[in-house]
Amino acid sequence: MLNYIWSGLIIGSLLFALTVDTQELAENRFRNDQALPVTLEFPDGYTPEARRQPVEIRIDSARYREMFGTDAVPESSYAGRLVQTEEGRKVEFDPDASFPEPLATIESYHATDDNPALRGILTTAPSASPGTPQLEAAVQFEPVRFRKLRSIAQAALDFAETAASLALSLIGVLGLMLGLVKIGEEAGLIEALTGVVQPLLNPLFPNVPEDHPALANISLNLLANVFGLGNAATPLGIKAMEDLQSLNPADDTASDDMVMLLALNTSSVQLVPPALLVSIMGLQVNQLFFSITLATLCSTVAGILGTLALHQVPYFRATAPHRNADAEDSADETSDADEREI
Repeated sequence: MLNYIWSGLIIGSLLFALTVDTQELAENRFRNDQALPVTLEFPDGYTPEARRQPVEIRIDSARYREMFGTDAVPESSYAGRLVQTEEGRKVEFDPDASFPEPLATIESYHATDDNPALRGILTTAPSASPGTPQLEAAVQFEPVRFRKLRSIAQAALDFAETAASLALSLIGVLGLMLGLVKIGEEAGLIEALTGVVQPLLNPLFPNVPEDHPALANISLNLLANVFGLGNAATPLGIKAMEDLQSLNPADDTASDDMVMLLALNTSSVQLVPPALLVSIMGLQVNQLFFSITLATLCSTVAGILGTLALHQVPYFRATAPHRNADAEDSADETSDADEREI
């Protein structure tokens, strides 16, 4: 079910992004085929042979609003640089400058770690003699296309990298934790802890016999969750569910014990932070010890009380496999007793 939900969210986000990108292209929101008129002022005078030289870039507010169809107003001037190469002349704005929309989006779309500045090509700039203090020109910014789809693709790659890093960092933590559990199992500590926990579990799982292996797997599953070993708890929980299913009279309906295990496994108390959280936060996770313990304790109590309450609801009582099996056995015994009397 979760796979379908995630697939639906991904497909929905892609369709939304494609719709927005198509609308922006149809409206030509970023004016990819137009140049913005600007005035370049040279504090030290224009130097034709200089590869880079400082400039003050002035943008007329009226022209800006008319070109982009917006009410936003740019600043009167921006600091920047004029870069002259064999390919042409380019203008780079100061990386710390603040721009109105849509220039802010154009800047973020083309920003890189090496060059985060807004930049564009001078398309109409007459030749200037050395020492010229001012130059009328027009700046053609790099085109912006399919920015939403690009953002989704970039986010997917970033999170894939994060997932790989977390997976590698978890190997050591999980290896240590699972090794400690194995040592405890070989030393008999796990059996001792299981013996302590089982008396507490018997009232919660009334349909499970005392010596049934399901209680041992349930105990180990809960203990693994308590010590933050979520990955180790998963196979133990699956095995416990299989054992509970062997006691279930119905093949297509979960028993009350199986529902209780699911509630406990989902809301388990945790005395040790999860390994994933440890790998992310390191020693700083100790600051969350009390909060994690209190939150998971409250969730466990709420899960137990909620499950016990739902067990008493007539609708769920009528579909409980063990109750139906007991009712059928009682009916058979009554029928046999009636037949003997006859």
